[in-house]
Amino acid sequence: MTQEIQLPRKLANQLLHLAQISPEHEICGLISGKNGLAQRCYPVLNVSEHPKQQFLLDAQQQISAMSKMRENGEDLFAIYHSHPTAPAQPSKADINLATYPDALSLIISLNTKGVLDMHCFKIINDSVTELPLVMRDGT
Repeated sequence: MTQEIQLPRKLANQLLHLAQISPEHEICGLISGKNGLAQRCYPVLNVSEHPKQQFLLDAQQQISAMSKMRENGEDLFAIYHSHPTAPAQPSKADINLATYPDALSLIISLNTKGVLDMHCFKIINDSVTELPLVMRDGT
């Protein structure tokens, strides 16, 4: 049976909002976790040369976010990014650049008519597995 990934509704809404306010460029960042549950969002600047088609986490902001997670007793839960004009499926670049096998990959698509689409993947050594994503109420 495939593991179900639970995301607090408040956190999901925050991710969707960040994607909506940047419809031209991919947004990206980190999500912390504690005891296997997603906790909070750490937006990181996308410094890719082609931000409309791919993302690259700003190294300094990524280090800072990881440091804040440790201070809060949290771990890296997921790396998120948006696809402004593509489906919420990992691109070749997303798969090739996945360097944290323990972290989930959350992709938010704006390529839908009025409905935001978010999917969760585990990417390990070019192998992609989609995991069911469930919104839960509460923190």
